[in-house]
Amino acid sequence: MRKNTYRLTEGAVLLAIFTVLLLITLYIPGLGLVVNFFLAMPFIMFAAKHDWKSASVFTIAATLLSIIVGSFLAIPIALTYGITGSVMGVLIGKGKSRLVIFTAGSLVFLANTILQYAATVVLFNMNIIEEFMTAFQQSISTSVNMLEGMGQTVDDAVLEQFENSVALMETLMPSLFVMASFMIVFFIQLLCFPLLKRFGVKVQSWMPLRNMTLPKSLLWYYLFSLIATMFLQPEVGSYWHWALTNLVFILQFFMLLQGYTFIAYYSHLKGYPKAVLIVTIVLSVIIPLILYIVRILGIIDLGFDLRKRLEAKK
Repeated sequence: MRKNTYRLTEGAVLLAIFTVLLLITLYIPGLGLVVNFFLAMPFIMFAAKHDWKSASVFTIAATLLSIIVGSFLAIPIALTYGITGSVMGVLIGKGKSRLVIFTAGSLVFLANTILQYAATVVLFNMNIIEEFMTAFQQSISTSVNMLEGMGQTVDDAVLEQFENSVALMETLMPSLFVMASFMIVFFIQLLCFPLLKRFGVKVQSWMPLRNMTLPKSLLWYYLFSLIATMFLQPEVGSYWHWALTNLVFILQFFMLLQGYTFIAYYSHLKGYPKAVLIVTIVLSVIIPLILYIVRILGIIDLGFDLRKRLEAKK
């Protein structure tokens, strides 16, 4: 009886915290962008201490509460962060590693995003991606018309580059969905997990980045996808073009991640400060040449076991 009372009291307090966070997210735009990453914390905290059935009831209660405070537009937010946070919390309660929690949380977040996107298309006949692309193209046309109205000519090459960028963005939308889901869950862990530890929730520590390495099979997938792109040369807009472009994009990101882990390993081996990795990441985002170099380092490390060679030399 006392255990059920404590569970109800804790659930009520966490629901109140979620309601406040949801209100800030919905009605305070600037602050809401940051608070958005804390929405999953009440679900993680509750699910980490209780079973999945209690976590499910808590998620349903939070979803119903979101309708009251934020109308039906708040339902997707409550479901996405609620289910993701509950899954992560259950895995924390079972003592799973941070990598397992991160992967599972990202996949659940991605599944929620895809299902809600599909529901929007089917139920409301509204394709958010197409509307975004149309609005983007209209903004480009408006800018061109304004420049021409001011007597300035627009370079056709620049205009073609913008149009190609829009087409590429539309093609890469599935990959962008995946990347966005993993990045959001990464920030959820980065911001929420230190607070969870302060509240007595035991969370496993991250494996050091320098010790992380990806499966070598990813390198073969990357090489085969590049060869297929070169020889097949699928027509733009076709299914094969869409599939190969997204596959290459995702695998290029993995090679880049492998490059970052190698730089972290090499910095640790040589006794360099951790700032070396941070500066490299920042520069690779700004300067494309450094991005390519880091990616090549990842490919070499994965293909030729650079770390083992350095250890043997040492």
